[in-house]
Amino acid sequence: MGAKSDVTSDALLARILTSLDDDKAEDIVQIDLRGKTSIGDYMVVCSGRSSRQVAAIAEKLVARLKDEFGIAVRVEGKDTGDWVLIDTGDVVVHVFRPEVREFYQLEKMWMPAQAAGQARG
Repeated sequence: MGAKSDVTSDALLARILTSLDDDKAEDIVQIDLRGKTSIGDYMVVCSGRSSRQVAAIAEKLVARLKDEFGIAVRVEGKDTGDWVLIDTGDVVVHVFRPEVREFYQLEKMWMPAQAAGQARG
């Protein structure tokens, strides 16, 4: 795993949440995936107000993770700015434009039924 092996998923999650907050991401939701899937330990879903902000949030997050933890992440969708996926291995981050997020309703697929029901309410 290289340099990443000394970074816990919890430390990575904390830094991701701080980065998103610093860049004014909206409606940040974290979902604990441990024991549910092998895609990662956590999923984070958030929104940016425009395609430009979505791309900027993603670019800054990727740069911070590389600078601070020495990890390279996989990024998809940055060119369109509608939905950017950032895969760190342990934490998967989705940054959406609000309309795209509403369309896919990704959180509802992964949240416990009770929490998803409250989110709909």
